[in-house]
This record gives sequence, C-alpha cells and structure tokens, in this order.
Amino acid sequence: MGASKIERAVEDRDAALRIFLEERCSAPRPWGNGPGDTYARHAHDYHKVLFCLEGSITFHLDDGDMTLEPGDRLDLPPGTWHAATVGAEGCSCIEASR
Repeated sequence: MGASKIERAVEDRDAALRIFLEERCSAPRPWGNGPGDTYARHAHDYHKVLFCLEGSITFHLDDGDMTLEPGDRLDLPPGTWHAATVGAEGCSCIEASR
C-alpha cells in the first residue's frame, strides 16, 4: 500500500486537533526532532495520520520521497514501509492513528 499526501493544509496545531477529532482518530501525540535526525525503515500495523507543524521532514517511501512542510499532512496506511530524514531546521509534528 502506498501513502498519499493530502493537499488540505492546516494552519496550526488547533486545526490539526480538530481534524483528528472529526476523523475519530486516536489521541494525538506531538513529537519533534533536530536537524538531520533520521528514522530507519519501518512499518506500522495501523493507519498513521501526521501533520507537520514546523520545519520539515522527508519521508522515504517505496514509490518516492515526500517532503512535508508546515501545514502538510501525510497518511500512511497500515504496512507502508518508510524511513524519514528531518530537514535542516528540525521539525515539529503531531500524529494519531485511525
């Protein structure tokens, strides 16, 4: 299964929280990383919904890279293999499962 970047951008954390609530997602979890941090290739057994709030992060997917910047959303269906590299200014994200 592939991932899809949804064009509906959010303006801030509160907007992301409203979307999580509307879509009946799990309790949101904020996280952040420093410049250049990486995540090794892995997959989840749940549907991950993620919003980038500050900075940038590039997800490395089997069908190409997707760079998220403030306001961007990424959906990762269960079983989607991915790795990630944080941008030069670090990143702040919030995610939930659906």
